[in-house]
Amino acid sequence: MSEQDDEIAEDPARREAAEEIERELVMMFRNARNLSTHVAALVHPDLDPASYTMLLMVANEGPLRGMDLAGRTGLDKSTVSRQIATLVDLGLLERAPDPDDGRARRIQLSDLGQERLERVRAERRKHLHGQFASWSTQDLADLARLLGKLNQTS
Repeated sequence: MSEQDDEIAEDPARREAAEEIERELVMMFRNARNLSTHVAALVHPDLDPASYTMLLMVANEGPLRGMDLAGRTGLDKSTVSRQIATLVDLGLLERAPDPDDGRARRIQLSDLGQERLERVRAERRKHLHGQFASWSTQDLADLARLLGKLNQTS
């Protein structure tokens, strides 16, 4: 057991707070999975949440080689290759020559993929703004700071 684990075990209030965080994170992850399923279907009715995540990664990072995408997602190359093929078949991604290696190809958003992601992101932002309408600016800033801190520890 680590020193932090010892502190949590010895302090009932700290243990209770840690357990509450765990419960809230489980709920947040469940909600995030449900949202991803819903949003993926808005982008394309045949898009699954895992492929939606890959689509977002390409949108956020720009054109990538399949092996780079596999490394970033922790998935094996064959899984990534199948997901890329599905996204290309759906018209959301396209393959383009790799300017650094004439033998390789990169994947990038297609015009359709770009348009659909922009539309869904705008709807999602509008929904989030509505959910946070009653929150103070300070509460929003605190949440952003604490989520950033949490993501730094992962």
